Amino acid sequence: MSLAVTIKNLKEKVTDFFLALNQSDIEGIYESYHPSGGCWTSGNTLISGFSGRNEIKSTATAVLDLFPDGLEFSIDDMICEGNKVAVEAVSHGIHVSGKRYHNKYHFLFEFREGLIYRLREYMDTEIVTEVICDGRRS
Repeated sequence: MSLAVTIKNLKEKVTDFFLALNQSDIEGIYESYHPSGGCWTSGNTLISGFSGRNEIKSTATAVLDLFPDGLEFSIDDMICEGNKVAVEAVSHGIHVSGKRYHNKYHFLFEFREGLIYRLREYMDTEIVTEVICDGRRS
């Protein structure tokens, strides 16, 4: 397989991941992860820290359920090198509280055997605390 095909395939996998996220497809999100994979979310919010693949379903469900009309992510830019894909993205949604949620992100995907091994998620954690965590810090 050529390097160009590998880069294209990894970018497609990331695009498919965001499609699953936008559709609140918990099974699709889960299946995107390597068996020993996981997601790390930046900051000191109630949703920060590391979630292994076995926790992905409950973590994703807990967050996505807070947005009854969906949480929409849009990719602004994507760069791939080796087994890593860097993404700049934005999200929009209406929280169950009625608060508008809009955040900017940097995601770093690391792949192993064609699946997400590590996902690192960076965003404005104050917005996460204010809207998703309803102002609670602990």
